This record gives sequence, structure tokens and C-alpha cells, in this order.
Amino acid sequence: MFVIKKPEASNKTIRMPNELIDKLEKLSAEKDVSFNQLVIQCCQYALDNLEK
Repeated sequence: MFVIKKPEASNKTIRMPNELIDKLEKLSAEKDVSFNQLVIQCCQYALDNLEK
């Protein structure tokens, strides 16, 4: 049976340096992905590859 899933998500306000935001916005536009999705993927990659 086909079930539509909605991933759980929460809103969180974070502060970033303006220079970092500018770089992320430029990259998200170049890769045609939302700023939010890019930040999620960057954070997930960093966590997955964190030295133990």
C-alpha cells in the first residue's frame, strides 16, 4: 500500500556569519537546491564524517 510520509521537522533560528550565508546562498542557487536543503545536507555530511 502506498503511504505518503512527511518527515518530522522543527523550526530553529540560528545565527551565521554573513559571509557564510552569502556563500551558501550562491551555492544553493548554482545547484538549484533550496538554502534550507543545502544547510541540512552540509550539517548531515559534517556529522557523518566527524572524527570519533
